[in-house]
Amino acid sequence: MGAKTETAAPRPDLPVWRSLLYVPAHIPRFIDKAHTRGADAIILDLEDSVPAAERDGARAMVAESADKVSQGGADVIVRINRPDAEAEKDLSAAVIPGVTALMLPKVDDGSHVCVLADQVAALEKERGMETGVTAFVVMVESPAALFKAADIAAADPRNVAATLGGEDFATAAGMVPDPETLFLPKLLTLFAARAAGIMPLGMIGTVADYRDLGAVRDNIRRSRRFGFEGASCIHPSVVPLLNEEMSPSPEQVGRAEKIVDAYGKAEEEGIGAIVVDGMMVDVPVAERAKALLRRHAAIRARDAKSEAS
Repeated sequence: MGAKTETAAPRPDLPVWRSLLYVPAHIPRFIDKAHTRGADAIILDLEDSVPAAERDGARAMVAESADKVSQGGADVIVRINRPDAEAEKDLSAAVIPGVTALMLPKVDDGSHVCVLADQVAALEKERGMETGVTAFVVMVESPAALFKAADIAAADPRNVAATLGGEDFATAAGMVPDPETLFLPKLLTLFAARAAGIMPLGMIGTVADYRDLGAVRDNIRRSRRFGFEGASCIHPSVVPLLNEEMSPSPEQVGRAEKIVDAYGKAEEEGIGAIVVDGMMVDVPVAERAKALLRRHAAIRARDAKSEAS
């Protein structure tokens, strides 16, 4: 009989990122407006949206850009490049106090994450920063990496979130990126994140088409039902939809409070299962309600901090 394995509990230090807005790191007019969009995090992109010839200039702007995009309270994430030579330049520019996390594209396996973690630790030490303060968002973007998603997600304590790069994954897999084709790889990445106790980010489908906001909203709602906690987007019109739909509704909060209160009283009386509004409530149901209330409280705290910025 094999050894018993358990899913890691969600870490209490994870950030709240319902909406993560991509901003090309070389275009000042986008950077200047980013803090007004209401996103929980701004991704300064040094990768796909920046032509190779523009990357040195974008790197030189990272510190100033991070200050600008964080004015509204957003966390700052920098997406680096995959080739090692390019990644080293990106790390040198992005491992600074104003950057909360690095987004690591095209991760091969857990050892790839650990190599980058060692490089970041050296830069933090050199620059007088607290060791480990720079978090990682790991991206699974190939079929080979998908089979190692659990190893990737759990590779290093810096990891706070994992996501599937739908467009690159679809290209590598030779398929069309749509909700049907990406359903399984998105879920497998979500399960890997949950097993590691970090945030699953993403939507079931692709973020490339943002014009039909009704369809986008439906996609976000469906994705939240499956357990995704936030997603990236390339257009600011999607940000308010993500913030709304990735947050518990007032009705959900009210029901969760009712369940937690009733089940707490039942436990005091030694009762393991009760009925609340015609629905059986036992330990898993009560735990889901408690998790929803914790998320609600974390979102309220984040929103209050952003309003104070």
